[in-house]
Amino acid sequence: MELSVYKIDGSESGKKVVLDEKVFGVEPNDHAIWLDVKQYLANRRQGTHKTKDRSEVAYSTKKLIRQKGSGGARHGSLKAGIYVGGGRVFGPKPRDYSFKLNKKLKQLARHSALTYKAKENAIVMVEPFTMDAPKTKEFLQILSNIKAGNRKVLFVLPENSSNIYLSSRNLPEVKVVTVDEVNTYNVMNAHSMVLVDGVQDILSSRVRR
Repeated sequence: MELSVYKIDGSESGKKVVLDEKVFGVEPNDHAIWLDVKQYLANRRQGTHKTKDRSEVAYSTKKLIRQKGSGGARHGSLKAGIYVGGGRVFGPKPRDYSFKLNKKLKQLARHSALTYKAKENAIVMVEPFTMDAPKTKEFLQILSNIKAGNRKVLFVLPENSSNIYLSSRNLPEVKVVTVDEVNTYNVMNAHSMVLVDGVQDILSSRVRR
C-alpha cells in the first residue's frame, strides 16, 4: 500500500512511502486481537477490590436467641450474611488479573489491527517536525491541516518529543505515543492513525528480528 507524505501545513511533500505487507497487509486474525486487547485491559486492573466476610465484621458474637423454642430460625451471630451490616458471603478478594500471551500471537494481533487501519484508509503519513513549545492550538491546526479527522486519533512518533506530547495532553480524542508504545488496544481504540515518517520503517524492522 502506497501513501503520500504530508507536510504539517497540509500540502503534499512529494514523497510517497510503501507500507510493508508483513505489517500492514497480513490476514487479520480477530481472535488474536480479542486476546491481546483482553490481556491489555486485564493487566491494567488493580485487583484491589475487597469486602469483609463474617470473620472481619465488627459485631458481637453473642448468640441472639436461644437455640430452640422461639419458633424461628436458629441464629448464632449478627455477623451472618443475612443481616444488614453482616459479612459479605463469597465477596471479592484481592487478586491478580494479569495473564501472559505468546509473543508471536501478540505480534499477529498488532499487525492485524494495523492491517484493518490500512484497509480502512485510516492512516495518514506526515513528515517529521518539531514544536518549539507546547501549543495545543498549534497542534490542533496541524491535525486539521492533514485532515486527521475530529474523532479519536492515535499520533505515533518515532521517538519521544515532550513538546508534541504536552501539546496534545488536553485533547481527550488525541493520544500521542512513541512507536515503542504502539499496541493492539491503542490501534483498535482509534478511528484514525497519524504516523510520522520513519515509524513504518521501525515497525517493519521488528518483523525481521
